[in-house]
Amino acid sequence: MSQALLNQYESRSSDEQDLGEDISLDNSWVPNEKRSSCVSRYRKWIIGACTITIISVIGISITASIKTSNEIASDISRNPWFFNKLNNGKEQPTRFTTNVVPPKPKNVIMMISDGLGPASVSFARTYYQYTNKKPYDYQMPLDTIHVGQSRTRSSSSLVTDSAAGATAFSCNIKTYNGAIGVDPRRLPCGTVLESAKHMQGMLTGLVATSRITHATPASFSSHVEDRNDENNIASQQMGDNPLGRSVDLMFGGGYCHFLPKSMGGCRSDERNLFDEGQKKYNWTTMMYNNKDAFDAIPIHSTVLPAISLFSSDHMAYEIDRDSKVEPSLTEMSKKALDILFKATEETEKGFFLMIEGSRIDMAAHSNDAATHVHEILEYQNTIELVKKYIDEHPDTIMISTSDHETGGLSLARQVAEGYPEYLWYPDVLTNIKSSTINLAKKMLQSNSTRDFISNDILKQNLGLTDPTEKEITHLLESNNSSQKSLDKYLADMVSKRAHGVDVNLYAYGKGSEYLIGSHENTQIGEFITKALDLNLTEMTSRLNSHDASFHLTSLTDDDKVGYNDELEHYHFVSADA
Repeated sequence: MSQALLNQYESRSSDEQDLGEDISLDNSWVPNEKRSSCVSRYRKWIIGACTITIISVIGISITASIKTSNEIASDISRNPWFFNKLNNGKEQPTRFTTNVVPPKPKNVIMMISDGLGPASVSFARTYYQYTNKKPYDYQMPLDTIHVGQSRTRSSSSLVTDSAAGATAFSCNIKTYNGAIGVDPRRLPCGTVLESAKHMQGMLTGLVATSRITHATPASFSSHVEDRNDENNIASQQMGDNPLGRSVDLMFGGGYCHFLPKSMGGCRSDERNLFDEGQKKYNWTTMMYNNKDAFDAIPIHSTVLPAISLFSSDHMAYEIDRDSKVEPSLTEMSKKALDILFKATEETEKGFFLMIEGSRIDMAAHSNDAATHVHEILEYQNTIELVKKYIDEHPDTIMISTSDHETGGLSLARQVAEGYPEYLWYPDVLTNIKSSTINLAKKMLQSNSTRDFISNDILKQNLGLTDPTEKEITHLLESNNSSQKSLDKYLADMVSKRAHGVDVNLYAYGKGSEYLIGSHENTQIGEFITKALDLNLTEMTSRLNSHDASFHLTSLTDDDKVGYNDELEHYHFVSADA
């Protein structure tokens, strides 16, 4: 530990130090009488004996502390079950299972960090500690509410995609990769959002930094057999489905799928869903590409239903975001919480709000480490916002997890013989000023000279001062390349994709202690269903009435995801295998 960090750590008062702080491997954990007696003796045999004593005491202290340190450090330790547990083990916390009914909250906030795996959590924490000169034991907002893990496989693959992953949360079922709110037979399944709205009379909302028609928000609010059918998803989100309108608030990107091509949209028909939404489905507040109008939305129930979309495609990465053009995830979430609270504060009915840090995943797909870390830190900001909301409104529970991990991130690797092993340097990322996708666009729109690539693209924006001749030549010859391939190459220069690992599960607020442990992703949706006393079976029945076909896709084969059951050989193993 550096002297600066040592001084910072040691200067903290005992009142500031949490009981669950990491143990320093010095003798401060040894009782004073043991330490004093050993220090005063100099004979080798005495020192040896004392060393054994110290090691024994340290071993006991470390064992005891590690056993409870994570729990004590967590904000979940405020809950009564924890103190009962510490009271000689007389009472153990109740873990959620199929037969357990958790306490009913008024509000549920489901937060999804798309593509965020455990390695990325560590990565962002270390980066934040380094850039903000925090001690090594500094905790991020998510660290304080870590309760378990979620297992992520889909019905068709050991590695899920966002569509099947989100449908596990929304419908409590395993389904195939590419499925949006449908089961493995391609039949619509009722979601927790729909049941909260139509069975419990709650208000509902979606906030995302992706297109609002993208896999995760779509899986709570629509039903299509193929995730690429975003025109159909958009029309269902507005209310064009057997249940009618299920969403009261939508903030995010992707207005392209709500408008015809004649109005700058990308629909294959001439439907203007903003116009239809107002006339047919009673949407009150409707706007797109207008940050000033969004900022001016009053905090009042009369603004609902409300939709505000800020970009034709996905919203900008946080590292590239123009604050005058687009709000951050935290800003959108705050506006959503303020409106939904105001609309429900005088009633017994609460709200269900899904918030997604969508572009964490996309930056990881590109192996764009700097962009990835900025997306994670903005998600952490939003977690902190929601925690503060729950502190003021303790009848609310927040659940945060990921649909899957993306990128297979490693925090260090040995590149070649002679290179220092197991090291990584956060300061490399502080020099990066733009996402690689943004730089790829810039290169394709300009006349890329050697000087432009070396200085503007690599040095000023990526902090790379030592590109090889081969790399420069490749970029010079990439003027006719696709944006995607150029983006990938730039990302690889900095960092050298979804994965099937378990992801972290976090919870805060009323009933959060019931989620301790390792769970299938479907159990998270089941927890919400039980907590809010929802009836997904009834929703599913309504959706499938009269041989419904609204969810069937009209996509061409080229546009489809290309569903394939990658688990078939596990399920049907031949006798010769």
